[in-house]
Amino acid sequence: MYRTHDNGTLSLEALGQEVVLSGWIQKIRDKGFMIWVDLRDRYGITQLIFDAERTDPKTMELAKKLGREFVIQVRGTVIERESKNPNMPTGDVEILVSELTLLNSALTPPFTIEDQTDGGEDLRMKYRYLDIRRKPVRENLMFRHKVSMAVRNYLSAQNFIEVETPYLIKSTPEGARDFVVPSRMNPGQFYALPQSPQTFKQLLMVGGMDRYFQIVKCFRDEDLRADRQPEFTQIDCEMAFVSQEDVLNAFEGLTRHLLKEIVGVEVGDFPRMTYDQAMERYGNDKPDIRFGMEFGVLNHCAQHRDFGVFNSAELVVGIAVPGGNAYSRKEIDALIDWVKRPQIGAQGMVYCRVAEDGTFKSSVDKFYTPDDLAQWAETTGAKPGDLICVLSGPKDKVRPQLSALRMELAQRLGLRRPDEFAPLWVVDFPLLEWDEETQRYHAMHHPFTSPKPGQMELLETDPSAVKANAYDLVLNGNEIGGGSIRIHDKGIQSKMFDYLGFTPEEAKAQFGFLMDAFQYGAPPHGGIAFGLDRLVAILGGQETIRDFIAFPKNNAGRDVMIDAPAPIDQGQLNELHLSIGLKP
Repeated sequence: MYRTHDNGTLSLEALGQEVVLSGWIQKIRDKGFMIWVDLRDRYGITQLIFDAERTDPKTMELAKKLGREFVIQVRGTVIERESKNPNMPTGDVEILVSELTLLNSALTPPFTIEDQTDGGEDLRMKYRYLDIRRKPVRENLMFRHKVSMAVRNYLSAQNFIEVETPYLIKSTPEGARDFVVPSRMNPGQFYALPQSPQTFKQLLMVGGMDRYFQIVKCFRDEDLRADRQPEFTQIDCEMAFVSQEDVLNAFEGLTRHLLKEIVGVEVGDFPRMTYDQAMERYGNDKPDIRFGMEFGVLNHCAQHRDFGVFNSAELVVGIAVPGGNAYSRKEIDALIDWVKRPQIGAQGMVYCRVAEDGTFKSSVDKFYTPDDLAQWAETTGAKPGDLICVLSGPKDKVRPQLSALRMELAQRLGLRRPDEFAPLWVVDFPLLEWDEETQRYHAMHHPFTSPKPGQMELLETDPSAVKANAYDLVLNGNEIGGGSIRIHDKGIQSKMFDYLGFTPEEAKAQFGFLMDAFQYGAPPHGGIAFGLDRLVAILGGQETIRDFIAFPKNNAGRDVMIDAPAPIDQGQLNELHLSIGLKP
């Protein structure tokens, strides 16, 4: 028996008991005649004591040869500590060691295995197995497990069945780039790793499974950022015989359950807003509604004077920054420089101070009267003591620019509190979006999304006006889930493929199996997929998903621990019928 107890549970109730513990050495304090060792495992830390007067000399001699991260087993008696540590669950006791077994020695770690480590991110990712020994990383992974189990338990109680779907599937032309896998047995042919189990979960609905879910790995070969990985995990769900309202109600229930079960927060109603409203009021389709600073469109009260910048703009729009009148001119100039960065791309920013006495002072005073500026304040909701920030230009550029400024200011003002949660449904997305490069429409979500009832005929006359029967669940400015009611009629699905530019032959080659299945009685169905990595990070009070993934990739999509991706030898390439090998 390697251990009778873990290192996080012993207390004064165990005084006098003989116990066996195992773990890694966190810290050693050697006073010559007395040695203290902090022994760590997943559950916590217990202090060991080796005393020359009470410990066997051979055991004492072995204890002097121990080092950090050595793996040991000890047998000893639980005694009361003279100097208690109230910050440790085991801080009232220590183990007087009678037997010591060295299970494995260890090299000195390249960084300290402590909460506040001296290791940079790149170094810790290279030695991720050591980083996982640190309490913050370990607790993040345990937190992820807790969320996953809460999801499984809740959905199972709601009669959802977890079904595994294939990882080796067929490449499709829609969406992000696929990761492809060459087939040795079928020369010149390739599998793709799934970007989602979309078609398989629809086939499960045809198969009568009725309520399906899966916590599943998905893969997308696209550019990376802090909240995106080439492989990611979805909570994938589908339901048969449902309307949009049924799906929204079902997954409001899951979200409420997670917020209450995991973080102890109860939320009220989930507001709903259309895509068009979100873009008009917040400049993006995943608004953070924990704070105000809603957009005020100023065209009507800013384009009647001789200020050419505004007069020539498609959109003039502003936000009111609470307490912003206190900003110095230097701070405002820094904001202007911030929006002019290439990442934001604004040409500049006009501002207007609203003094505590209600008077106005703007950077364009020579063009606008106090009455004009009062209309700016009324339109943006600015109050005395606020600052109005105004951008102008083409709609499709100005809205994301002002949205980025809004989020940056909220961060600086402490309005994006990680312990506050504000869920929101965004609905009525455009069904199609125009791609300038290919000069054709693409599905905004995927080609299986149903138009809103009664809008199918609009595809003939005004495709850009058609709304999708689709919805996103937003939490604290992050999209955590998205889905739609699917097309379940073969004729309508064929028309959709036509509108998206597929020839009948292409549609049959890519999706013939789904169209065939629809001929055998496909029920009305719809679903949603949550991004588990992002959801866990937000519930954990963070926005970087790598902190909650056991073995993440870096920003270049590389696993620096195992050095992947990597070349393969020419023999493997030959077997796969690939003639060109990559040199290291």
